[in-house]
Amino acid sequence: MEQQLTEQENIRALEMLTHIEANPDITQVSLADELGVAVGTINWYLKRLISKGYVKVKRAQRKKLRYIITPEGIALRANLTVDYIKTSFDLYRRVRERSLRCLEQLKAAGYNEVYILGEGEIAEVIGLTCLEHNVALTQAETAPKISIDGLKLALILPEGVPNPTPSSFTQHGGENG
Repeated sequence: MEQQLTEQENIRALEMLTHIEANPDITQVSLADELGVAVGTINWYLKRLISKGYVKVKRAQRKKLRYIITPEGIALRANLTVDYIKTSFDLYRRVRERSLRCLEQLKAAGYNEVYILGEGEIAEVIGLTCLEHNVALTQAETAPKISIDGLKLALILPEGVPNPTPSSFTQHGGENG
């Protein structure tokens, strides 16, 4: 919305504007259910969007409200969408770069398979990077591992394997790293 809002608040505003555009008659309860937040949170965001002129409220029936996105709200939604895409691609590039560094070290140590410790989008990017570079994914506990800690990646080689390229991304050791 504006500079002082956090990335999470921008994402929430984008989600709300998208849902309101799709269904102007949506209730705050339905919006809260769809976004997985409390009704009070939805109320706070709606009041903020209304006070900034991004959304207008019309009474459709006695107890029914209709939310209308203003031209300023449509422009905001477009800007937030562009920002979201840029942020997502930046994250993707960083994870890809870090994955490639781990894979270079993995191959230098003589391995062509890895076990990914972690789940979610970051693990998926690592998995795709592995497949593109002919590194097999395995569930073998004795295989080298790429550990995910937030955006930090660490290659954990099996115990006793010399480190081919010293780096802050490589760890040695068994299960305890």
